[in-house]
Amino acid sequence: MKARELITPYTALKRKFTYLDYLRLPEDGNRYELIKGELIMVASPNTFHQTVKANIEYELRTFVRKHKNGTVLDAPIDVVLSKENVVQPDILFISAEHSEIITQNNISGAPDFIIEIISPSTAYYDMFEKKDLYEYFGVKEYWIVDPIRRWVETYGLRDKKYELLRRQENDGTIQSAVLKGFEIDFKTIFSE
Repeated sequence: MKARELITPYTALKRKFTYLDYLRLPEDGNRYELIKGELIMVASPNTFHQTVKANIEYELRTFVRKHKNGTVLDAPIDVVLSKENVVQPDILFISAEHSEIITQNNISGAPDFIIEIISPSTAYYDMFEKKDLYEYFGVKEYWIVDPIRRWVETYGLRDKKYELLRRQENDGTIQSAVLKGFEIDFKTIFSE
């Protein structure tokens, strides 16, 4: 028998991070998210991403202020879904009925409505990993906005599963299922 046959192969264990680990990260100027215990560094968005975000957020914030039905926030803000899942959605809405999840330091629980504007570095997470998280933790409505290809997908939670409500790729308006009466013109979203 050879020595090599007696040696147990080395397998590195992938460390799972928790919210406590996340809070202990050094202030290095980077943004991080925690998805299923995996620490993900989020690249800074480009200027058009920020323009699209600002366009949507302005319309949403104006609507919510007028109707006094909740709070609109944007990244960077920690949304703590569990001890191993902490995200920073581009835009989020919390209804007045769920305002108790807003704390001094973070959002402790699932917002009612989340909007993610994808970029090449975040597309996989926004379209799959985070979408699954939002569905699992009960975010009632989720929009994915692609500023490069210029489309918007809206999802609504039905029987604890996301259902594609609409994929908008051209003119028209996009309406919220959670915020009754809120709609935004497709051209407004992508105006520069």
